[in-house]
Amino acid sequence: MSNDSILAGLRIVEASAFVAAPLGGMTLAQLGAEVIRIDALGGGPDYRRWPVTDDNVSLFWCGLNKSKRSVAIDIASPEGRELAMALICAPGDDAGMQSACRSAFLTGSGDANEAVNHVLPAWDLVTGQMAATGLLAAERHRRLNGVGQHVSSRSRTWRWR
Repeated sequence: MSNDSILAGLRIVEASAFVAAPLGGMTLAQLGAEVIRIDALGGGPDYRRWPVTDDNVSLFWCGLNKSKRSVAIDIASPEGRELAMALICAPGDDAGMQSACRSAFLTGSGDANEAVNHVLPAWDLVTGQMAATGLLAAERHRRLNGVGQHVSSRSRTWRWR
């Protein structure tokens, strides 16, 4: 991404899996932020999530991690945790960001009289976008006022401190 992108100079360190946080990180990366994903050695819990190609490459994982850089770290070891913290706390960092289905009938048979689950995790999509929006708002506030922001998710609500 070129240096004139809207989020040039913003670094996000992401240690996450599944939908919400990876989507938020991908959104920021595609707007030009440098997003560095911390992965477990051998891949995270969603690294082989279905659907996969004939070569066992997860289309899900690839889709949510576009435009990001990745580093594999053994965070179970003291050295790995130290390395992750050094990456997160490196000068210039503004934020640290932090679960397959195979059936064609996940949304029901079509003649069911009861509610059924849908394969689209709308709550994760909304949460990912809200995380990206919250980080953008906090970064803008810091840029304009020199003061950081903190977002908490207590009681299932977002609160600005």
